[in-house]
Amino acid sequence: MSLLRSAATVGGTTLISRLLGFLRDVMMAAALGTGPIADAFFVAFRFPNMFRSIFAEGAFNSAFVPLFAKRLEGEGENAARRFAEDALAVLLLALVLMTIAAELAMPWIMLVFAPGFADDPQKFEWAVEFTRIAFPYLLFISLTALQSAILNSLGRFFPGAAAPVMLNVTLIFAILFLVPLTDNPGRALAWGVAAAGVVQFVWLAVSLWRAGMVLRLRLPRLTPDVRRLFRLGVPGVIAGGITQVNLTIGTMIASLQAGAVSWLYYADRIYQLPLAVIGIAIGIVLLPELSRRLRADDGAGASWSQNRAVEFSMLLTVPAAVGAAVLSFDIIRVLFERGAFLRADTEATSIALMIYAAGLPAFVLIKVFQPAYFAREDTKTPLRFAAISIVVNIVASLVLFQYFGFAGIAAGTTLAAWTNTGQLATRLFRKGDFAPDPQLARRLPLILMASGGMGAALWFGADALAPFFENGLLVSVAALAGLIAGGVLVYFFLCEVTGASRLADLRRAFTRG
Repeated sequence: MSLLRSAATVGGTTLISRLLGFLRDVMMAAALGTGPIADAFFVAFRFPNMFRSIFAEGAFNSAFVPLFAKRLEGEGENAARRFAEDALAVLLLALVLMTIAAELAMPWIMLVFAPGFADDPQKFEWAVEFTRIAFPYLLFISLTALQSAILNSLGRFFPGAAAPVMLNVTLIFAILFLVPLTDNPGRALAWGVAAAGVVQFVWLAVSLWRAGMVLRLRLPRLTPDVRRLFRLGVPGVIAGGITQVNLTIGTMIASLQAGAVSWLYYADRIYQLPLAVIGIAIGIVLLPELSRRLRADDGAGASWSQNRAVEFSMLLTVPAAVGAAVLSFDIIRVLFERGAFLRADTEATSIALMIYAAGLPAFVLIKVFQPAYFAREDTKTPLRFAAISIVVNIVASLVLFQYFGFAGIAAGTTLAAWTNTGQLATRLFRKGDFAPDPQLARRLPLILMASGGMGAALWFGADALAPFFENGLLVSVAALAGLIAGGVLVYFFLCEVTGASRLADLRRAFTRG
């Protein structure tokens, strides 16, 4: 399967999952609003959601895929299966111990991750309770990351990409059928999160069985291969999950301002859509592609794949960032402004979305550049860059929060993302592992130009359609959909006119073996 088709499979499935996620969030916004129960639940949800994003969206692949693929191609399926079983045994033991420790220490953990909640005993108590209920999701999502990595190495990208659908369906079920049965919707949703982990694990276990790769449970053994996996994996997981780490830091600081946790969460949900559909999808597919080419000593092919990944990701990400910034208020108003979610919440959330949109290309490029390191079994360099990024985020967020409140936190996260991207790209260039080829160098400025033209069209279009956003939900949805569709048409027309993209060229390029 070509790089583009594989990325389209992951991206398309992820799009379905994120659309269900938006439906879930719309229902959550109506049920929870932005009050103390909502803040407590979203802090609790941040733990499993962070690990879902880190593990399920490709970071575990960074260490596992190159090692598993090497054994699969060099020693055969049985050797690869035994390596996976040894990794499963050690991972399961570590996760069980960590889950037990976290459950016991949750009040102290919450003091670190949401220090502002300590001033509200009821909110703090809810946050501890909800997180304890939801935390076992971490165990299951980590195991599903191993299952997904095996399937990705076998060229089966769909099951892993579809697993997050189970989370959204389970939470929608909880909102519809559990929330009405309790006086605390946050508690019902926390149980839904825990149940979703089990559902995802079973889904991928069945997918492995269908692929002929059934894993047996062994006694944990720290074999040389497992030790190497975890030596590579720990830095890779931290580096691959840097966006989520920075968002968690933002949540910690945001707990000091009432409502800020919820505003940042809803803004995060919007920009995570293009990040997942474009950046994470390409990153997941690019890693086995680069690993295969480098094992075959095809440096030119690896460079070609890297350039096309950057080009294709920016072709879709830059206009998405511009559109999210220009239409931020209308997007938040249409999706969330109902029930307990008020106009003031819309205004605050749209500001956060505009700032996150400025960092969207950087968030995506991190996912596109990191596989170049991971395919070479180098996870320490991205980890060093991630550590610098975290420091930048903490310092910038703390300083800017004093002057701009929650908006300063979003700005700190965006600045950290661009810092990380610059380091990754510069290091690859200096080592000779990546350099923009003539096609990328020619088309990238044209992509920026076409995106700017689309942004101007959206600005005038939003102004012209402003009255329609006050005429009820259906009319508002139609107006927003019309703006987005018009923006897409304008953008690709400008791409064709300027030469920023030729769809036929992209199709031929990404079907190249």
